[in-house]
Amino acid sequence: MAEKLKQKIMEFVALAKECPENLQEKCFELLLSDYLNSLRQKSPGEAEAGKGKKGDADEEKKNVGEKKTARQEDILETDLHVKARQFLKKVGLTVSHINQLFYKEEGNFLPLYDDLKTTKASESQIRIALLHSLLNGLHKGDFEFNGESVRDEAQVRKCYDAPNFTAHFKNNKDLFEGFTNYSKASPIIRLSTDGKAKLAEIIKDLQ
Repeated sequence: MAEKLKQKIMEFVALAKECPENLQEKCFELLLSDYLNSLRQKSPGEAEAGKGKKGDADEEKKNVGEKKTARQEDILETDLHVKARQFLKKVGLTVSHINQLFYKEEGNFLPLYDDLKTTKASESQIRIALLHSLLNGLHKGDFEFNGESVRDEAQVRKCYDAPNFTAHFKNNKDLFEGFTNYSKASPIIRLSTDGKAKLAEIIKDLQ
């Protein structure tokens, strides 16, 4: 995951946890939505310009639709790490499938999906993990995820099964390379060949 987006999501997760439990998911959604909208609406020179004149503000309002279109881009094959390109080819997918899940803005890949298309806590946890590894793989070529980031997102999505969090990883150990036990001290987990095959299934399912 792009570092800037990852940091923001962690900030929003922390803020959401301060809300009453029944409002945490909504709070996270609102914070993330507001942040993504701000990225879409900002003009390239806005950060440097600071306060603009009223006329400039009016002009920006008038052209906001154009700016949204201009700033949101499809992800190109050349944007992907070479290992990600090899992965897609091997599992019979294309960059078009990736563009159904993410879009590019200022070099960041931002999610288009909200629904994980499952109601099971165990499956939700695994899907979050694999999607985290996908985003990391697209940027860096390493199909791996941080288990604690998965825990945080599962909590916000209200699919966190605390007593069985470690067990869900262990029950799906074939998806992870050299996995024996989950440890907070070593939360980085790499996908195995089976894990990448499962990831390909999830990409198709979320289309």
